[in-house]
Amino acid sequence: MEAYIDEYTDFMARVCHKSENTVESYRRDVLQYLTYLKELGITNIKKTTKTTVLSYLLNLKKKGRATSTMSRALASLRSFYLYLLQNGSVDTDPTVSLMAPPVEKKPPKVLSNEEVDVLLEQPRLSDNKGIRDKAMLEVLYATGIRVSELIGLNVGDVNVQLGFVRCHNSKSERTVPMGHKAVNALKLYIETSRAAMIKDENESALFVNCSGSRMSRQGFWKVIKQYQHSAGIEKEITPHSLRHSFAAHLVENGADLQSLKEMMGHADISSTQIYTCFVDEKIRSVYEHAHPRA
Repeated sequence: MEAYIDEYTDFMARVCHKSENTVESYRRDVLQYLTYLKELGITNIKKTTKTTVLSYLLNLKKKGRATSTMSRALASLRSFYLYLLQNGSVDTDPTVSLMAPPVEKKPPKVLSNEEVDVLLEQPRLSDNKGIRDKAMLEVLYATGIRVSELIGLNVGDVNVQLGFVRCHNSKSERTVPMGHKAVNALKLYIETSRAAMIKDENESALFVNCSGSRMSRQGFWKVIKQYQHSAGIEKEITPHSLRHSFAAHLVENGADLQSLKEMMGHADISSTQIYTCFVDEKIRSVYEHAHPRA
């Protein structure tokens, strides 16, 4: 059954134009499902039924997987079975009419303003790596763009004179403003460190590693962890933490959701509304400190 995997992922990437991260996520989910089928002794995908898929989801639940994980797994299996149905590998789609478990939207974990300040002050500006890291962290927090968008930026996607970055893919494009601290950090990096780090003058990547090629997600993850440790911040920090912190801090200070939606590149306003919880927390805090009988 694993023979279907390569053809399926190629279909997702080439025909459905899914991103590399999405394709890899679907591939991982389907492989885990096929491993489960093997454990049940099922070697023919045509032998699977609605009960088979349900039992797999229940198995995930028994293992303590989050409802979000189960919902994503079902979405991956829907896509996989639809592909198999279209190419005639199965006669029916057992995922039809299956409902995904409701996903509880938890408030994202964010850094306080003080924690952001400490984290962003960690890179030393005495070497090229530190100057690059400072620019990456400042741009990420100033714009709230995704890490994949950050490392995907090319030199032509930034304008330090006007103070904005342009994020784009095959489906959409958006322009996000930057504050003066991010602009200054980025300008210093472009004018000094990047020129020293690249090996090929034709390199288009804005942020490069010590080998002179485009920075990877794994490489930036190590950067974040390094500065979390040096800052002495015990709270778990991921590259996405600065995106969440960007959004939460804007909402706390009065930014409207529609503008925030546009800046973050959300397809639907519901994805942005999760940050309204920080407004509620701020209002409660003000009330508790100001009301004489709170």
